[in-house]
Amino acid sequence: MTSEPRERMLTVTWNDPRPDAALMRRVNGLDYLRSTFPPGIEKAAPIGRLLQIYPTEFESGFAAFEAVPAEQHYNPIGSVHGGFAATLLDSAIGCAIHSRLAAGRSYTTLDLRVSYVKAIRIDSGPLRCEARTLSVGARVATAEGRVMDRDGRLCAHGSATCLVFDLPPEAKSPPTSGQNDVPSVP
Repeated sequence: MTSEPRERMLTVTWNDPRPDAALMRRVNGLDYLRSTFPPGIEKAAPIGRLLQIYPTEFESGFAAFEAVPAEQHYNPIGSVHGGFAATLLDSAIGCAIHSRLAAGRSYTTLDLRVSYVKAIRIDSGPLRCEARTLSVGARVATAEGRVMDRDGRLCAHGSATCLVFDLPPEAKSPPTSGQNDVPSVP
C-alpha cells in the first residue's frame, strides 16, 4: 500500500508594488484601483498573489474580490483558516474605501471586525467578497463586506474603520527582499 506524499510546495511570484505608489499621488482612488489592479490574479497585490485573492470589480464606494480556497489555506482542524476570510474582507473593504479617496490620499485599517458564519473548505468553491462604504470622511472611513461561497451562502461578514490621511510628498517605498532594515539578533 502506497501513501500519498504529505509534503506540498507552493511557488509564488509577484510584481514590485513600488512603482504604483507614485500614481496614488496623481489620480483619484477609483482610477488608481482600476489602472493598477485590473481584474484577475496576474496584477493582484503581492498579498493577493500569495493567498490567491484578486479583485474583480471596482466602483465608487464598492469593491469585489474573489478567492479560491486551497490546501495551503487550511488550519489543523480541517477547514480554511479564519485569517483567509479576514484578509479577503480587509482587502475588499479597504479598496471600497480607497475608491472614494481623492488623489494624494490614502488609508490604513484601524479596526477590523469579522463574524464567521459557515466553515470554508476547498469545496466551498470560489468565494466572492463584496464591500461597500458606509461613511468616508476627511479623517475616518467605515465600510462593511460579505464573503459568500459558490452557491451564494454567507460564510463571513465584517466591517472596518480606517484612518484616512494625506500621502507625504515622497513616501518611502517598501523594502525589497534582502533590504529590510531589521537588525540581526546576536
